[in-house]
Formats: sequence, structure tokens, C-alpha cells
Amino acid sequence: MTATLKSHSHGQTMVLTLSNPEHRNALGPEMYAAGVEALNVAEGNDDIRSVVITGEGSHFCAGGNLQRLLSNRQQAPEVQAQSIEGLHNWIETIRAFSKPVIAAVEGSCAGAGFSLALACDLITAANNSVFVMAYSNVGLSPDGGATWSLMRSMPRATAMQLMLAGDRVDAQRLYALGVITQVCSQGDALTEALSMAEKLNSRAPNALASIKELANDVPTGSLHSQLGAERDHFVRNLHHANAGEGISAFLEKRPARYR
Repeated sequence: MTATLKSHSHGQTMVLTLSNPEHRNALGPEMYAAGVEALNVAEGNDDIRSVVITGEGSHFCAGGNLQRLLSNRQQAPEVQAQSIEGLHNWIETIRAFSKPVIAAVEGSCAGAGFSLALACDLITAANNSVFVMAYSNVGLSPDGGATWSLMRSMPRATAMQLMLAGDRVDAQRLYALGVITQVCSQGDALTEALSMAEKLNSRAPNALASIKELANDVPTGSLHSQLGAERDHFVRNLHHANAGEGISAFLEKRPARYR
């Protein structure tokens, strides 16, 4: 069965479902390309305010398909390099996407699946979910931005343990480390992610886009440059129609209606 990425709308949220249940939703090049295309479509559609990424069935994603990786060993290195570039293009598209992206995790979240979840802005995870940087367990090193994400989201010693030893870690521990946004009951990750998305959908899209852009720039910028960027975004958003609506609604004690 070919790995595919399914898409449907839930109100103002686009739901992308990793679909390869025979292999616990293992990723493949078809998914990478479809993921980039879906986000490009969502970027230009004002009716879509957020995106949720989830897995079909009882698992989020087992990472790369080991049978495909074994087959790629018989081909030129450029074949695997091209495949990883496809994954990395999707990761960078998620990071640069101007709207919130939420991962809804059930069951296994391993290897590149873990990397994919870390690339999202928020993560809801079922209390039975298990995360593992499985690469070193099969003689490989991480991809999908895992090293970048983990080294910035937790203490070095913890990140190195996960990557070097390939230890399994549960959702509760990652929640305690601040990596996961919310832990919920088994089977409820998608429901909770959609509820979170609905809350974000009610906020000013331009303000959320500014927050994402500012947050993404923090690791590479100085305090001085970040202050300048915050100033520019604040002034631009103040003069946006949504600020007029938001301030008026707050003063009038009514719900805001952002566009």
C-alpha cells in the first residue's frame, strides 16, 4: 500500500492525515510532496485558519519505511539525499507557514515522525503515546530537523540521551519538559487538537502570523534585532483592521470578529 496524505476540512481547520496504516503510517516521498502542496494551498486560502497533522488509526507515525531505506542502499546515494530533501522541504514549509500547525499524536511517534511533530507549533498527545528518536537503534543519524528542534526545546543532556541512546520517552515526560502542549486520554488527541485549533481560529490571523515569524527568528537573531522586529510587527498589526476590531470588542465586552 502506498503511503498517502489525506486532507479534509473541519470548519476553518485543514486536517492532514498520514495514511500508511500497514506500516504505522511510515513516511514516504509522496507524503512529503503532498504535505508541501497542501500547505501552499492553505496559505492562500483565507477560509483556512489552522492545520492539524495526525495519523490514521492508533498511531501517529513510525518514521521512515525501513524496507524502502534498505532498498535505497542498493542505489546511488543521491536517491536517498533527494528523498530527505523532500522531507526537509516539508519541515521548512511547516515552520514558515503563517498559520498555526498542531500535531495530534496517538501511539507511536518515532524517527522522522517525531521530527515532524517537533516541527509543528503545538502538540497534543494521548497518554499512551510513545516518542523515540529511533535512528541510532538502526545505525542511522537524525533527519527532519530533529537535532535542531530537540537541542532548542530541552536540556542538552536530555536531548543527547534521546538521540544517542534511542530511548523511548512517554508523553507525560515530554509535557513536563515543555515539549508537548497537552496530554489527553487515549483516542482524544485529534479531538483536543481540533478544539485547540478552533480557539486559535477565533484570533486575528495577522497577529498569529506575526507571532510565528517572530518566534522563528529568535534562535538566529540578537536581542537588538528582535526588539526591532517586534516594534515593526506591533505597529503593522496596530494599524490593521483586526486591531481596531479587537480593541473595540474588548472595551465593549463582546466577542471580536476577526477577518
